[in-house]
Amino acid sequence: MKKESNTKHDKGFSLIELIIAMSITLILMGLATTLFAGALGTRTRESRKTDALTSARAALSAISREISNSGYGLTTNGIVTADSGAQKIHFRANLENEDYTTDGIGEDVTYFFDSATQSIVRYDPNNTPTTSVVVNRISNVTFSYFDYVGNSSTPTTSTTPTNNTGRVRITVTVRLEEVVGQPRNQTVTFTSDVTLRNSTYMLNQY
Repeated sequence: MKKESNTKHDKGFSLIELIIAMSITLILMGLATTLFAGALGTRTRESRKTDALTSARAALSAISREISNSGYGLTTNGIVTADSGAQKIHFRANLENEDYTTDGIGEDVTYFFDSATQSIVRYDPNNTPTTSVVVNRISNVTFSYFDYVGNSSTPTTSTTPTNNTGRVRITVTVRLEEVVGQPRNQTVTFTSDVTLRNSTYMLNQY
């Protein structure tokens, strides 16, 4: 008597089915990789943006605080008009208030934009070192001067200061670092208005 064979021969995947399955898998992996890369690029961009903006804000705050003391202990607003302009400001103050000299640290300061290094530079001939970088990765820095004549509260604006300058506007444009997969040439602009507390106009307000 013969035994019947119970062995079943199950069919496997055909070559076409295998290719289709692999293609779908590769497509899904590609989509997942694209989404992950985009998320990583966004995270990197935001991280670098935060770092750049934090540095720029800190630098702008320090510059504003120092400029606001311009003219302290002197009989003028302290701005050296012949050496100041749209991308440079030179000012003096008698911080020690002992005499009319400005030969102490922080009493004769110049801030200017260095296009070669894309940075804001501080120059103080009475300090060591005399030159220091305040913040880099800057696209541009401009200074605008508001002049108050007599008792008029309506100022005139110019890119060059005068003895009547009572307020200075600092505009800093920050260039963000490029991130792969993100828009290029992104910039953020900060503006700070600094009142010269020792200018003639401001002193007349007290």
